[in-house]
Amino acid sequence: MTTQVVFKVDPAVKSQAMRRAKREGVPFASVLKLATKAYAEGKFSVEIVSEERFNAKTEKELRAIHRDIKKGKNLISFKNTKEMDGYLLSL
Repeated sequence: MTTQVVFKVDPAVKSQAMRRAKREGVPFASVLKLATKAYAEGKFSVEIVSEERFNAKTEKELRAIHRDIKKGKNLISFKNTKEMDGYLLSL
Protein backbone atom coordinates (compact mmCIF):
# COMPACT_ATOMS: atom_id res chain seq x y z
CA MET A 1 0.00 0.00 0.00
CA THR A 2 1.26 3.49 -0.82
CA THR A 3 0.16 7.01 -0.10
CA GLN A 4 0.32 10.13 -2.19
CA VAL A 5 2.38 13.15 -1.15
CA VAL A 6 1.70 16.55 -2.67
CA PHE A 7 4.06 19.50 -2.24
CA LYS A 8 4.95 22.65 -4.10
CA VAL A 9 8.31 23.18 -5.75
CA ASP A 10 9.67 25.85 -8.05
CA PRO A 11 8.93 24.84 -11.66
CA ALA A 12 12.53 25.48 -12.72
CA VAL A 13 13.87 23.21 -9.95
CA LYS A 14 11.38 20.48 -10.87
CA SER A 15 12.32 20.72 -14.54
CA GLN A 16 16.03 20.56 -13.77
CA ALA A 17 15.56 17.56 -11.47
CA MET A 18 13.41 15.76 -14.05
CA ARG A 19 16.03 16.35 -16.76
CA ARG A 20 18.78 14.98 -14.53
CA ALA A 21 16.71 11.92 -13.63
CA LYS A 22 16.02 11.32 -17.32
CA ARG A 23 19.75 11.63 -18.18
CA GLU A 24 20.51 9.07 -15.48
CA GLY A 25 17.74 6.77 -16.71
CA VAL A 26 15.70 6.93 -13.52
CA PRO A 27 12.02 7.85 -13.35
CA PHE A 28 11.56 11.09 -11.42
CA ALA A 29 9.01 9.41 -9.13
CA SER A 30 11.68 6.85 -8.19
CA VAL A 31 14.10 9.63 -7.27
CA LEU A 32 11.52 11.10 -4.89
CA LYS A 33 10.66 7.67 -3.42
CA LEU A 34 14.33 6.77 -2.91
CA ALA A 35 15.13 10.15 -1.35
CA THR A 36 12.17 9.85 1.03
CA LYS A 37 13.16 6.31 2.03
CA ALA A 38 16.81 7.29 2.56
CA TYR A 39 15.78 10.28 4.67
CA ALA A 40 13.47 8.12 6.81
CA GLU A 41 16.29 5.61 7.36
CA GLY A 42 18.77 8.33 8.33
CA LYS A 43 20.91 7.77 5.24
CA PHE A 44 20.16 11.20 3.82
CA SER A 45 20.23 14.46 5.72
CA VAL A 46 19.31 17.97 4.77
CA GLU A 47 22.23 20.29 5.43
CA ILE A 48 21.43 23.06 3.01
CA VAL A 49 19.99 26.11 4.72
CA SER A 50 18.23 28.65 2.60
CA GLU A 51 19.07 32.30 3.05
CA GLU A 52 16.81 34.02 5.54
CA ARG A 53 14.56 36.67 4.00
CA PHE A 54 13.05 39.32 6.25
CA ASN A 55 10.12 41.56 5.51
CA ALA A 56 10.84 45.27 4.97
CA LYS A 57 9.99 46.32 8.54
CA THR A 58 12.20 43.68 10.18
CA GLU A 59 15.06 44.41 7.77
CA LYS A 60 14.85 48.13 8.61
CA GLU A 61 14.92 47.37 12.36
CA LEU A 62 17.91 45.05 11.97
CA ARG A 63 19.82 47.69 10.00
CA ALA A 64 19.13 50.25 12.75
CA ILE A 65 20.30 47.79 15.42
CA HIS A 66 23.46 47.06 13.42
CA ARG A 67 24.20 50.80 13.09
CA ASP A 68 23.72 51.26 16.86
CA ILE A 69 26.13 48.40 17.59
CA LYS A 70 28.78 49.90 15.30
CA LYS A 71 28.38 53.28 17.06
CA GLY A 72 28.34 51.69 20.51
CA LYS A 73 24.85 53.07 21.12
CA ASN A 74 22.22 51.37 23.30
CA LEU A 75 24.75 48.87 24.62
CA ILE A 76 25.50 47.96 28.19
CA SER A 77 28.74 46.23 29.07
CA PHE A 78 29.60 44.56 32.36
CA LYS A 79 32.91 43.68 33.95
CA ASN A 80 31.62 40.42 35.37
CA THR A 81 28.46 38.37 35.91
CA LYS A 82 27.88 39.78 39.40
CA GLU A 83 27.67 43.30 37.95
CA MET A 84 25.29 42.06 35.25
CA ASP A 85 23.07 40.27 37.78
CA GLY A 86 22.92 43.40 39.92
CA TYR A 87 21.84 45.49 36.94
CA LEU A 88 19.19 43.01 35.86
CA LEU A 89 17.78 42.69 39.37
CA SER A 90 17.53 46.47 39.66
CA LEU A 91 15.12 46.71 36.71
